[in-house]
Amino acid sequence: MSRRLPLSRRAADLAVALGALVMVGPFYFMLVFASHTNAEILSVPPPLWFGSALGDNLRDLLVRLPDFWANVGWSLYVALAVTAANLFFCALAGYAFALLDFPGRERLYAVVQITLLLPAFLGLVPTVLVMGWLGWMNEHRALIVPGACGAVGVFMMRQYIASAVPHELIDAARLDGCGEFAVFWRVVLPLLGPALGTLGLITFIGAWNNFMTPLVILRDMDRYTLPLALRALQGTGQTPWGAICAGAAIAVLPLLLMFVLASRRLIEGLTAGAVKH
Repeated sequence: MSRRLPLSRRAADLAVALGALVMVGPFYFMLVFASHTNAEILSVPPPLWFGSALGDNLRDLLVRLPDFWANVGWSLYVALAVTAANLFFCALAGYAFALLDFPGRERLYAVVQITLLLPAFLGLVPTVLVMGWLGWMNEHRALIVPGACGAVGVFMMRQYIASAVPHELIDAARLDGCGEFAVFWRVVLPLLGPALGTLGLITFIGAWNNFMTPLVILRDMDRYTLPLALRALQGTGQTPWGAICAGAAIAVLPLLLMFVLASRRLIEGLTAGAVKH
């Protein structure tokens, strides 16, 4: 005999289902609009099912953005470079703050935490001035180097290392004669899989979707990242919404792939420390 769920549980399930619908809705309509003409997209009511104009919209996209695939490549390059740099430098900084005792450690870590309270755009003007002084304007390294280490990643790694890495392993490695970098590389880093998966996914999504910094750094259209290139379609004249939705659908694919690859690590990272062993 099946037991009926209590009313509160059913209400919670319904709220979760409605929330999921709200979150998935924009992606669904993006895919639907990618297969319709402008006239159909702007009609009232808008189309709710897929049409037959996807091929035309893709051709229109490539005509209007002849460097589209180069823009996709640049976005991948920047996002992967920023993600790799963050994983390494944030893990290294987290190891130092969690396991090394050096003068001013707590004060320096407090400064890192304070930066979490500051809006990201406050650092945009100093970043542009420094990149101009270095001669890096219109260069992708001006997007990679400033984003190579973030306060969120340092905080996550420091907390994870302090709570999940056995200190006995660190002491044993030091007694065996390992230097601090060897301890980090050979002992600590292999244990950071869940935290690295979580940080990698968050960092990749942020770097892939970054719009404001490329807007002020990059000048040539063939060097644009994908969000900037798609925004360039909204110029004078009639906006090709079908082509923009087709390009946005392509832009979402790497994010979906990253989520599929890192989803298990993401869940492990988010639940780390929730259960006492």
